[in-house]
Amino acid sequence: MASYKFSILITTKNRLDDLKITLRKIKPLIDNDTVECIICDDGSTDGTFKYLSEHYPEIDVFRHETSKGLIYSRNQLLKKTKAQYAISLDDDANFLTDNILINIENYFLNNSKCAVLALRVFWGLEPPATILSKEKSERVSGFVGCGHVWRMEAWRDIPEYPSWFIFYGEEDFAAFQLYKKNWEIWYAPEILVHHRVNILKRKHQKDYRLRLRRSLRSGWYLYMLFYPKSLIFKHWASSVFSQLKRKVFKGDIKAFVALMQAMGDVCINLPKLFKNCNRLTAKEYKEFIKLPQAKIYWKPINEDS
Repeated sequence: MASYKFSILITTKNRLDDLKITLRKIKPLIDNDTVECIICDDGSTDGTFKYLSEHYPEIDVFRHETSKGLIYSRNQLLKKTKAQYAISLDDDANFLTDNILINIENYFLNNSKCAVLALRVFWGLEPPATILSKEKSERVSGFVGCGHVWRMEAWRDIPEYPSWFIFYGEEDFAAFQLYKKNWEIWYAPEILVHHRVNILKRKHQKDYRLRLRRSLRSGWYLYMLFYPKSLIFKHWASSVFSQLKRKVFKGDIKAFVALMQAMGDVCINLPKLFKNCNRLTAKEYKEFIKLPQAKIYWKPINEDS
């Protein structure tokens, strides 16, 4: 395999129309001699693999005949690349700023402890009215999957993403592992990613209950894996009460079902949770929670909430 400085990693499943837009928008990056692009087709039935093979022979694409899940697929992509820096993009995300490769390399060269760059992400079907931001770069506690960059040396220094999480939580899992290894995560507002989704409409989509179930259980998994024992029940109870107050008591039956299913998932996975725990000490926890949280949403002031 040729040696590249950068790799763009994308996992996709049955979203060929979104993927076509993404690839069209990042084509200048794909054509760059220092960049490889690897795509995992996680069991698509919409002709994704055939389309990529015919229209993008320069892309290294591999396929799972049956879906293995998002997190498993991301692990496979990260294992496959030989690049120094791996750019992770969702199949419905693209860059809105220029010179991203120079900015990425400069961040890593100027901070030897930087393991992950958490990019600035705008969530919305249409791009923002402006791409400018007054935000400053800073160390943060986490990052999101739809737009970040790994220093591959750091990824290989920690356990791989927990594929048994299936969906959600893998970035936070990595963030805790990195913290335990004295690696850092930095927010890079200069690099703007457009995640082309309408997050407010997800509640009305057919996979709402499944997404909520997986989101809840991943948070609870993380409590049990990394929080000091004395804090686990407190945070779990707070999470449950929040769901009851904000959703269930207001008549959201799907949220109640998701809550019960997530509790069952935790019980089933207790052996894995005990086996893989890597808890923060009380001192480490106090220092960790002082860090600014992951910059998950970014909205310009003229956008509706």
